[in-house]
Amino acid sequence: MSYKLTGLHDRRLRDLPFNAELAEVEVDNPLALDLDEKIVAMRSIRNDPLGRLHSHHQIDEAQYRGGRAYQSDWERAERGPQAMDPTREYVDGARSREPITESQRQAVLRLNRVERELGTDGAALVHDVLVLGLTMDQIGERRAVRTQRWNDYFARRFRECLDRLALVYGFATDAPARRR
Repeated sequence: MSYKLTGLHDRRLRDLPFNAELAEVEVDNPLALDLDEKIVAMRSIRNDPLGRLHSHHQIDEAQYRGGRAYQSDWERAERGPQAMDPTREYVDGARSREPITESQRQAVLRLNRVERELGTDGAALVHDVLVLGLTMDQIGERRAVRTQRWNDYFARRFRECLDRLALVYGFATDAPARRR
């Protein structure tokens, strides 16, 4: 008995949630035999300001990757609330702190360098957008400035900070591009 493949299986989502905000993105095909093969996937941009800016072509690839590297370092370095491990021995409710790993230490060092490069205001702006997910309107409200001019300033300053992140993380170079 022989099986005949009639075509590729369509894995696209048919029913979208009511409040979905999606953007198409080209990614590496995880099932491909060739390393350069790409597929089109859908990315949720509802709670992702960096993904939204990238999908709307308001920032370039280097800025996007620099922002993602910052988010990755922040998550690695953060030692927030942790779940109880039931496999560990109970000792009067006292919990010893887990030792800091080398990757956490390196992430903290990179974040310290980023803060020096961006300055206090730039680091706060990047944290507000990339970690807390705030919009420019919300940032203006937190700083008690609610005009469109301030929103435009925060957006421009945020893109400048993304340029600096791309430099710090090595996704861009400081040399100006030569035109032919």
